[in-house]
Amino acid sequence: MPHSARCPAPAKINLALHVTGQTADGYHALESLVAFCQPADELSLEPAQGDRAVTLETGGPFGTELDNDDNLVLKAATLLAGRFPVAFGEAGAIRFKLEKNLPVASGIGGGSADAAAALLLLRGMLDLPLNDSALMALGAELGSDVPMCLASSALVARGRGIDIEPVSGFPELFLVLVNPGVSVSTPAVFAALEQKHNPPLALLPERLAAEALTDWLAGQRNDLQPPALKLAPAVGEVLSVLEKAGAALSRMSGSGATCFGLFADLAEAQEAARSIAASRSGWWVMATQTADFGMDRACPDRG
Repeated sequence: MPHSARCPAPAKINLALHVTGQTADGYHALESLVAFCQPADELSLEPAQGDRAVTLETGGPFGTELDNDDNLVLKAATLLAGRFPVAFGEAGAIRFKLEKNLPVASGIGGGSADAAAALLLLRGMLDLPLNDSALMALGAELGSDVPMCLASSALVARGRGIDIEPVSGFPELFLVLVNPGVSVSTPAVFAALEQKHNPPLALLPERLAAEALTDWLAGQRNDLQPPALKLAPAVGEVLSVLEKAGAALSRMSGSGATCFGLFADLAEAQEAARSIAASRSGWWVMATQTADFGMDRACPDRG
Protein backbone atom coordinates (compact mmCIF):
# COMPACT_ATOMS: atom_id res chain seq x y z
CA MET A 1 0.00 0.00 0.00
CA PRO A 2 2.24 2.80 -1.30
CA HIS A 3 0.31 5.93 -0.31
CA SER A 4 -2.21 7.33 2.13
CA ALA A 5 -5.73 8.52 1.41
CA ARG A 6 -8.48 10.45 3.15
CA CYS A 7 -12.25 10.56 3.02
CA PRO A 8 -14.77 13.01 4.48
CA ALA A 9 -17.62 11.62 6.58
CA PRO A 10 -20.25 14.37 6.25
CA ALA A 11 -23.10 15.10 8.62
CA LYS A 12 -26.36 13.28 7.84
CA ILE A 13 -29.51 15.35 8.31
CA ASN A 14 -32.91 13.67 8.58
CA LEU A 15 -35.05 16.47 7.18
CA ALA A 16 -38.11 14.32 7.88
CA LEU A 17 -38.28 10.94 9.60
CA HIS A 18 -41.52 8.94 9.79
CA VAL A 19 -41.80 5.69 11.76
CA THR A 20 -44.30 3.61 9.82
CA GLY A 21 -44.26 0.29 11.65
CA GLN A 22 -42.27 -2.38 13.45
CA THR A 23 -41.32 -5.80 12.12
CA ALA A 24 -41.48 -9.09 13.99
CA ASP A 25 -37.71 -9.08 14.51
CA GLY A 26 -37.91 -5.73 16.31
CA TYR A 27 -36.69 -3.41 13.58
CA HIS A 28 -38.62 -0.20 13.04
CA ALA A 29 -39.82 0.62 9.54
CA LEU A 30 -38.88 4.13 8.54
CA GLU A 31 -39.31 6.63 5.75
CA SER A 32 -36.84 9.50 5.84
CA LEU A 33 -35.76 12.32 3.55
CA VAL A 34 -32.03 12.67 4.12
CA ALA A 35 -29.51 15.29 3.02
CA PHE A 36 -25.81 15.74 3.76
CA CYS A 37 -23.66 18.72 4.60
CA GLN A 38 -20.48 19.98 6.15
CA PRO A 39 -19.13 19.75 8.80
CA ALA A 40 -17.60 16.32 8.33
CA ASP A 41 -15.41 13.98 10.25
CA GLU A 42 -12.17 13.35 8.33
CA LEU A 43 -10.83 9.82 8.12
CA SER A 44 -7.45 8.92 6.66
CA LEU A 45 -5.73 5.59 6.05
CA GLU A 46 -2.01 4.93 5.76
CA PRO A 47 0.59 2.13 6.02
CA ALA A 48 1.81 1.54 9.56
CA GLN A 49 4.34 -0.39 11.61
CA GLY A 50 3.60 -2.89 14.34
CA ASP A 51 1.98 -6.22 15.07
CA ARG A 52 -1.65 -5.08 15.00
CA ALA A 53 -3.10 -5.31 11.51
CA VAL A 54 -5.44 -2.31 11.87
CA THR A 55 -5.20 0.52 14.37
CA LEU A 56 -7.13 3.74 14.95
CA GLU A 57 -5.97 7.11 16.24
CA THR A 58 -8.54 9.78 17.08
CA GLY A 59 -8.31 13.54 17.43
CA GLY A 60 -10.40 16.61 16.79
CA PRO A 61 -12.91 18.45 18.99
CA PHE A 62 -14.83 15.30 19.95
CA GLY A 63 -12.08 12.68 19.66
CA THR A 64 -11.74 12.15 23.40
CA GLU A 65 -15.39 11.07 23.62
CA LEU A 66 -14.84 7.97 21.50
CA ASP A 67 -14.14 4.41 22.57
CA ASN A 68 -11.42 3.42 20.12
CA ASP A 69 -11.73 -0.28 20.95
CA ASP A 70 -15.45 -0.32 20.08
CA ASN A 71 -15.45 1.98 17.07
CA LEU A 72 -17.36 1.36 13.85
CA VAL A 73 -14.24 2.21 11.84
CA LEU A 74 -12.48 -0.85 13.26
CA LYS A 75 -15.63 -2.93 12.89
CA ALA A 76 -15.77 -1.97 9.22
CA ALA A 77 -12.16 -3.07 8.79
CA THR A 78 -12.83 -6.35 10.60
CA LEU A 79 -15.84 -7.01 8.36
CA LEU A 80 -13.86 -6.49 5.16
CA ALA A 81 -10.83 -8.41 6.48
CA GLY A 82 -13.09 -11.42 6.97
CA ARG A 83 -14.21 -11.22 3.34
CA PHE A 84 -10.80 -10.41 1.82
CA PRO A 85 -8.09 -11.92 4.06
CA VAL A 86 -5.52 -12.14 1.27
CA ALA A 87 -5.77 -8.45 0.40
CA PHE A 88 -5.43 -7.48 4.06
CA GLY A 89 -2.52 -9.85 4.56
CA GLU A 90 -0.66 -8.34 1.63
CA ALA A 91 -1.33 -4.81 2.90
CA GLY A 92 0.33 -5.46 6.26
CA ALA A 93 -0.31 -3.09 9.15
CA ILE A 94 -2.51 -0.08 8.40
CA ARG A 95 -3.57 2.87 10.51
CA PHE A 96 -6.72 4.97 10.47
CA LYS A 97 -6.63 8.54 11.75
CA LEU A 98 -10.00 10.05 12.61
CA GLU A 99 -10.50 13.77 13.04
CA LYS A 100 -13.76 13.80 15.00
CA ASN A 101 -15.52 17.07 14.18
CA LEU A 102 -19.13 15.91 14.67
CA PRO A 103 -20.66 15.59 18.14
CA VAL A 104 -20.96 12.00 19.37
CA ALA A 105 -24.40 10.33 19.66
CA SER A 106 -26.03 13.40 18.15
CA GLY A 107 -28.39 12.20 15.40
CA ILE A 108 -26.30 13.39 12.43
CA GLY A 109 -24.50 10.25 11.32
CA GLY A 110 -21.35 10.23 13.40
CA GLY A 111 -20.19 6.63 13.76
CA SER A 112 -22.14 5.45 10.72
CA ALA A 113 -20.53 8.15 8.58
CA ASP A 114 -17.10 7.15 9.87
CA ALA A 115 -17.78 3.48 9.09
CA ALA A 116 -18.87 4.43 5.57
CA ALA A 117 -15.66 6.41 5.06
CA ALA A 118 -13.63 3.42 6.28
CA LEU A 119 -15.32 1.12 3.77
CA LEU A 120 -14.64 3.55 0.93
CA LEU A 121 -10.99 3.98 1.92
CA LEU A 122 -10.36 0.27 2.25
CA ARG A 123 -12.05 -0.50 -1.06
CA GLY A 124 -9.86 2.02 -2.83
CA MET A 125 -6.55 1.48 -1.03
CA LEU A 126 -6.70 -2.32 -1.17
CA ASP A 127 -8.33 -2.43 -4.62
CA LEU A 128 -11.13 -4.66 -3.37
CA PRO A 129 -13.52 -6.08 -6.01
CA LEU A 130 -16.66 -4.42 -4.66
CA ASN A 131 -19.09 -2.30 -6.66
CA ASP A 132 -21.24 0.31 -4.95
CA SER A 133 -24.19 -2.06 -4.45
CA ALA A 134 -22.00 -4.74 -2.87
CA LEU A 135 -20.37 -2.19 -0.59
CA MET A 136 -23.78 -0.92 0.53
CA ALA A 137 -24.86 -4.47 1.32
CA LEU A 138 -21.80 -4.92 3.50
CA GLY A 139 -22.42 -1.54 5.11
CA ALA A 140 -25.91 -2.63 6.12
CA GLU A 141 -24.31 -5.35 8.24
CA LEU A 142 -22.66 -2.63 10.32
CA GLY A 143 -25.78 -0.51 10.83
CA SER A 144 -28.92 0.79 9.18
CA ASP A 145 -27.47 4.28 8.59
CA VAL A 146 -24.23 3.10 6.94
CA PRO A 147 -25.60 2.61 3.38
CA MET A 148 -27.08 6.11 3.28
CA CYS A 149 -23.83 7.52 4.68
CA LEU A 150 -21.97 5.69 1.93
CA ALA A 151 -24.15 7.49 -0.63
CA SER A 152 -23.87 10.86 1.15
CA SER A 153 -26.21 12.44 -1.39
CA ALA A 154 -29.85 13.48 -1.09
CA LEU A 155 -32.06 10.39 -0.78
CA VAL A 156 -35.18 8.82 0.64
CA ALA A 157 -34.48 5.87 2.93
CA ARG A 158 -37.14 3.27 3.68
CA GLY A 159 -37.58 0.09 5.68
CA ARG A 160 -34.74 -0.34 8.17
CA GLY A 161 -33.16 2.63 6.39
CA ILE A 162 -31.19 0.54 3.91
CA ASP A 163 -33.67 0.74 1.00
CA ILE A 164 -32.37 3.87 -0.67
CA GLU A 165 -33.84 5.97 -3.46
CA PRO A 166 -31.65 8.86 -4.69
CA VAL A 167 -33.36 12.24 -5.08
CA SER A 168 -32.18 14.02 -8.21
CA GLY A 169 -32.38 17.78 -8.62
CA PHE A 170 -32.28 18.36 -4.87
CA PRO A 171 -32.03 22.10 -4.12
CA GLU A 172 -29.33 23.65 -1.99
CA LEU A 173 -30.64 24.26 1.51
CA PHE A 174 -29.08 26.57 4.09
CA LEU A 175 -29.09 25.32 7.65
CA VAL A 176 -27.98 26.06 11.16
CA LEU A 177 -27.11 22.92 13.12
CA VAL A 178 -27.32 23.13 16.91
CA ASN A 179 -26.46 20.54 19.55
CA PRO A 180 -26.93 21.47 23.23
CA GLY A 181 -24.16 19.17 24.41
CA VAL A 182 -26.56 16.39 25.35
CA SER A 183 -26.13 12.80 24.16
CA VAL A 184 -29.34 10.92 23.40
CA SER A 185 -29.54 7.13 23.28
CA THR A 186 -31.18 5.96 20.06
CA PRO A 187 -32.52 2.72 21.65
CA ALA A 188 -33.99 4.75 24.51
CA VAL A 189 -35.75 7.08 22.08
CA PHE A 190 -37.27 4.20 20.14
CA ALA A 191 -38.29 2.52 23.40
CA ALA A 192 -40.12 5.70 24.44
CA LEU A 193 -41.92 5.99 21.10
CA GLU A 194 -45.61 5.53 21.86
CA GLN A 195 -47.02 5.26 18.33
CA LYS A 196 -45.05 3.03 15.98
CA HIS A 197 -47.49 2.92 13.07
CA ASN A 198 -47.64 6.37 11.52
CA PRO A 199 -48.41 7.74 8.02
CA PRO A 200 -45.54 7.61 5.51
CA LEU A 201 -43.92 10.59 3.82
CA ALA A 202 -46.10 12.51 1.41
CA LEU A 203 -45.01 12.53 -2.22
CA LEU A 204 -42.21 14.98 -2.83
CA PRO A 205 -43.19 18.09 -4.80
CA GLU A 206 -42.59 17.81 -8.54
CA ARG A 207 -40.58 21.01 -8.54
CA LEU A 208 -37.83 20.68 -5.98
CA ALA A 209 -37.13 24.35 -5.40
CA ALA A 210 -35.95 25.28 -1.91
CA GLU A 211 -39.13 27.20 -1.02
CA ALA A 212 -41.44 24.44 -2.24
CA LEU A 213 -39.41 21.84 -0.40
CA THR A 214 -39.51 23.86 2.82
CA ASP A 215 -43.29 24.11 2.53
CA TRP A 216 -43.47 20.36 1.95
CA LEU A 217 -41.24 19.66 4.95
CA ALA A 218 -43.54 21.72 7.17
CA GLY A 219 -46.20 19.07 6.57
CA GLN A 220 -43.89 16.19 7.49
CA ARG A 221 -42.54 15.09 10.88
CA ASN A 222 -39.76 13.54 12.86
CA ASP A 223 -41.64 10.90 14.82
CA LEU A 224 -38.66 10.49 17.16
CA GLN A 225 -38.81 14.11 18.24
CA PRO A 226 -41.63 13.77 20.85
CA PRO A 227 -39.96 10.91 22.78
CA ALA A 228 -36.57 12.66 22.53
CA LEU A 229 -38.12 15.81 24.02
CA LYS A 230 -39.20 13.77 27.05
CA LEU A 231 -35.74 12.24 27.49
CA ALA A 232 -33.80 15.43 26.71
CA PRO A 233 -35.80 18.62 27.36
CA ALA A 234 -32.87 20.64 26.01
CA VAL A 235 -34.05 19.65 22.53
CA GLY A 236 -37.13 21.80 23.03
CA GLU A 237 -34.97 24.77 24.02
CA VAL A 238 -32.87 24.34 20.87
CA LEU A 239 -35.95 24.27 18.65
CA SER A 240 -37.31 27.39 20.32
CA VAL A 241 -34.01 29.24 19.92
CA LEU A 242 -33.82 28.33 16.22
CA GLU A 243 -37.37 29.55 15.68
CA LYS A 244 -36.64 32.84 17.43
CA ALA A 245 -33.51 33.23 15.29
CA GLY A 246 -35.72 33.29 12.19
CA ALA A 247 -35.67 29.71 10.93
CA ALA A 248 -38.39 28.98 8.38
CA LEU A 249 -38.52 25.47 9.85
CA SER A 250 -36.83 23.92 12.87
CA ARG A 251 -36.72 20.19 13.59
CA MET A 252 -34.64 17.54 15.32
CA SER A 253 -32.45 15.29 13.16
CA GLY A 254 -32.51 11.52 13.68
CA SER A 255 -32.87 10.55 17.31
CA GLY A 256 -31.29 13.81 18.47
CA ALA A 257 -30.16 15.84 20.15
CA THR A 258 -28.90 17.86 17.15
CA CYS A 259 -31.56 20.08 15.59
CA PHE A 260 -31.53 22.09 12.38
CA GLY A 261 -33.13 25.30 11.22
CA LEU A 262 -33.71 26.20 7.57
CA PHE A 263 -32.86 29.70 6.39
CA ALA A 264 -33.29 31.62 3.15
CA ASP A 265 -29.58 31.92 2.35
CA LEU A 266 -26.13 31.36 3.80
CA ALA A 267 -25.78 34.91 5.11
CA GLU A 268 -28.98 34.55 7.17
CA ALA A 269 -27.83 31.17 8.46
CA GLN A 270 -24.44 32.57 9.46
CA GLU A 271 -25.99 35.52 11.26
CA ALA A 272 -28.38 33.22 13.14
CA ALA A 273 -25.49 30.91 14.06
CA ARG A 274 -23.45 33.83 15.42
CA SER A 275 -26.40 35.03 17.50
CA ILE A 276 -27.14 31.58 18.92
CA ALA A 277 -23.49 30.82 19.68
CA ALA A 278 -23.11 34.15 21.49
CA SER A 279 -26.10 33.45 23.72
CA ARG A 280 -25.40 29.75 24.37
CA SER A 281 -21.68 29.32 24.92
CA GLY A 282 -21.93 25.62 25.76
CA TRP A 283 -23.73 24.66 22.56
CA TRP A 284 -22.25 23.39 19.31
CA VAL A 285 -23.52 25.66 16.52
CA MET A 286 -22.75 25.53 12.81
CA ALA A 287 -24.07 27.37 9.73
CA THR A 288 -23.85 25.20 6.62
CA GLN A 289 -25.49 24.16 3.35
CA THR A 290 -26.43 20.85 1.80
CA ALA A 291 -24.23 19.17 -0.81
CA ASP A 292 -23.84 15.85 -2.62
CA PHE A 293 -20.62 14.03 -1.75
CA GLY A 294 -21.10 10.67 -3.50
CA MET A 295 -19.26 7.35 -3.24
CA ASP A 296 -16.12 8.45 -5.09
CA ARG A 297 -15.09 11.02 -2.49
CA ALA A 298 -12.10 9.09 -1.07
CA CYS A 299 -8.91 10.54 -2.56
CA PRO A 300 -5.11 10.39 -2.15
CA ASP A 301 -3.83 12.47 0.73
CA ARG A 302 -1.71 15.31 -0.62
CA GLY A 303 -1.35 17.05 2.72
